[in-house]
Amino acid sequence: MSALEFLDTNILVYAYDRSEPRKQQIAQGLVRRAVAGEIAASSQVLGEFVATLLHKLSPPATPEDLTALLDALGPIKLVPIDGHVVLRAVQARAQYGVYFYDGMILATAERGGCQRIWSEDLNAGQQYFGCVVENPFV
Repeated sequence: MSALEFLDTNILVYAYDRSEPRKQQIAQGLVRRAVAGEIAASSQVLGEFVATLLHKLSPPATPEDLTALLDALGPIKLVPIDGHVVLRAVQARAQYGVYFYDGMILATAERGGCQRIWSEDLNAGQQYFGCVVENPFV
């Protein structure tokens, strides 16, 4: 996989959440880069994104909206998740004290050979398994 950066779920959410225009603009730039093949993600990220748009945004996205969004995001390179990634997520929890699903993000980024994780939720500047977290909104 040639993308050396990884997109966390919160970046996708901000790209489609109009409540914070500055963050939306920044996130949309990162999503454009991901669609162009410069930034990777995972099926977990897409699943969390859909769940957020369905259950946490008001008004919730419709199935038709989500289908169109997922079609538009289709070109994003997805790092595969397997049993080793799940095991590595458990190790991330033990080593770094992160939540399991954040550990999945870390393990998947590592699996993809990514050097940077774009995230607002993880500790900016911290290195996890060789991947440095960068908060694009600071």
